[in-house]
Amino acid sequence: MGTNLGFFKALFLFFYRFVFRQSWNLKGIHRSISNIQSRYHKYPSLLHRFEVDELSNKTLIFDVEGALLKSPSLFPYFMLVAFEAGSVLRAILLFALYPLISLVGEEMGLKIMVMVCFFGIKKKSFRVGSAVLPKFFLEDVGLEVFEVLRKGGRKVGVSDLPQVMIEGFLRDYLEVDLVLGRKLKVVSGYFVGIMEDNKKAENIHVLGEMLNGEDANSDFSDAIGITSFNKSDHHQLFSYCKEIYLVRRADKRSWQYLPRENYPKPLIFHDGRLALRPTPLATLTLFMWIPLGFILAIIRAVIALSLPHTVSIPMLVFSGLHITITEPNNNSNKPDHHNNAKGVLYVCNHRTLLDPLYLSFSLKKNLTAVTYSLSRVSEILSPIKTVRLTRDRGQDGMMMKKLLNQGDLVICPEGTTCREPYLLRFSPLFSEMSEDITAVAMNSHVSMFYGTTAGGLKCLDPLFFLMNPLPSYTVQLLDKLSGSSTCDDGQRTRFDAANHVQNQLGKALGFECTKLTRRDKYLILAGNEGHVNNCRS
Repeated sequence: MGTNLGFFKALFLFFYRFVFRQSWNLKGIHRSISNIQSRYHKYPSLLHRFEVDELSNKTLIFDVEGALLKSPSLFPYFMLVAFEAGSVLRAILLFALYPLISLVGEEMGLKIMVMVCFFGIKKKSFRVGSAVLPKFFLEDVGLEVFEVLRKGGRKVGVSDLPQVMIEGFLRDYLEVDLVLGRKLKVVSGYFVGIMEDNKKAENIHVLGEMLNGEDANSDFSDAIGITSFNKSDHHQLFSYCKEIYLVRRADKRSWQYLPRENYPKPLIFHDGRLALRPTPLATLTLFMWIPLGFILAIIRAVIALSLPHTVSIPMLVFSGLHITITEPNNNSNKPDHHNNAKGVLYVCNHRTLLDPLYLSFSLKKNLTAVTYSLSRVSEILSPIKTVRLTRDRGQDGMMMKKLLNQGDLVICPEGTTCREPYLLRFSPLFSEMSEDITAVAMNSHVSMFYGTTAGGLKCLDPLFFLMNPLPSYTVQLLDKLSGSSTCDDGQRTRFDAANHVQNQLGKALGFECTKLTRRDKYLILAGNEGHVNNCRS
């Protein structure tokens, strides 16, 4: 009996102490919630709580996924990494694991995607974060929160994504001062697909250094946090903010996407093969189309190479290739091929390697194309004559004059392709070759694959373009322009003539003219100056 009383007494004391201590814990938690509740506000109140001048003196710490991007899914960005930095097989594996990723929770799903996408990828050659992802991140930015960030002083981006994925976008295009993402473990120069644990002390130290060396243990008096409801406590960095504004998912639904004209830095160059945003449904469509698209591309190429224009053009149009041809308004200014002692010089902007071919099909005649670089495979398969330039001004000038004496010639003075609505600087050599210049405005549209690349195999560019279901081209012939005659009058130089042609093409296309060159493009996208050999040239 005494043993039973001792047992019940011990049990009573255990429950008494447990409940007593828990009550104190609950009181402590309640006090903590009361202390921080005054710092939390709903996001819309940030828009009218501060004036523009007040925000300019504040440091804004924002959660990239929770507060900046509209889409709640990170899958498309990892699919881009898997496809562009890895291979089609890696992308298929990631897509096959998508149901599991959706079920295991946000953090575990993130770790699975990182493992699949980054395992075995060489760190030194990883350029997707700076060359591919910024385009898709910019297209997912909410205009409303961007306007708030633009009014702020110093900006700090906090992300659950690996640093190598997010840093180029935030620093180069949104002008963010500090980016705090997840670091990836590297062994012998290769990613192993494992993220390092976030180190709170290290992040606080880095942030403190940016804020004029403030003490890491003190609150940042001018810091304002912008995050989401489900992530407000995930990043401990936000606990140092004086005020925190929470973004609800309902707020994001009403946001507008950031327009291109509002980009802090224009998106002129980007790389990668995928033209669509690879959401799960779009990725399924893509993988189902690839086998059919490959067969269709081969059929289109065979038709273009083997049949005359009168037969091949209707068949190519029937296969889904669309072309729109616009001729000069003034017919008297159209090129006169019979009265010229030499051929006509066609000057085009450069969208894809197929520009000269589409011009040849539009005119229904064979042309000679001079190129700054072209893969050997493309040279062999080209249905028109192609000649490489040596980049020696005197030698190239003599070659072009010789080719013009033999027939019509087409040249793309930009020297490289540009996907976006911009024109790169025109090399002035063409303006000295002929008095008979016909400017041709070229534009193309694709829905799945880009037919250009800076870091991949250029010999596959035509294949990827032809794999699109309904690729389209617009060929607009402009009024005849004067070339060498405008350079010899002592008032206009060859550079003025080249800039004039560039401006005329820009007006016809609605594109913006720039002073950027081929070298600038390849330094940004591929880390080289564009001098690549063999199939990659």
